[in-house]
Amino acid sequence: MKYHERIRALRIAHHETQQQLADLLATSQQAYLKYEKGVNEMPIHRIITLCEHYNISADYLLGLIDDPRPLK
Repeated sequence: MKYHERIRALRIAHHETQQQLADLLATSQQAYLKYEKGVNEMPIHRIITLCEHYNISADYLLGLIDDPRPLK
């Protein structure tokens, strides 16, 4: 699974809207939508924010592993 698919799946699993995630990431809903669709690459500082928000490893978010290990 590619990371843009994973961020969408996480958002839906946590019953969050694109606007809520955009607010968390200090960006617009349209910019967030482009991350989720894979049109634009997400900057590392926003990836870190999502990892902290969901308490998951960056490896999981980026699709490198399938086990959502919590942050230590």
